[in-house]
Amino acid sequence: MEDKIVLIIIIASCIVPLAIFGIVFIKGRGSSLIAGFNTKSTEEQNEYDIVALCKFMGKMMFSLCFSMLFWVLSVAYELDWLFALGLVLFIGIIVFTIYYVNTGNRFRNKK
Repeated sequence: MEDKIVLIIIIASCIVPLAIFGIVFIKGRGSSLIAGFNTKSTEEQNEYDIVALCKFMGKMMFSLCFSMLFWVLSVAYELDWLFALGLVLFIGIIVFTIYYVNTGNRFRNKK
């Protein structure tokens, strides 16, 4: 029983920072926390719709938190398939995010 509680606390300690980042991003702020974007020059950053990019990243952070809730439920109810479902969702969300952000110039300012 104690092992379950410790594992749930560990997973929750990973969910909380992602939720906090999600809140920051959904408000259109925190672009300096986005990997790759923060290394661009100011001129390159100005070519992007920063608010739209941050809001999208916020939605993705909340999606990752949601998928991690399956991990907590897996531990609580001792159902391995819930962990697998959460892991597949987690990886799928990451792959989708990388693909979506880096293709189609969706977040570039229209000129």
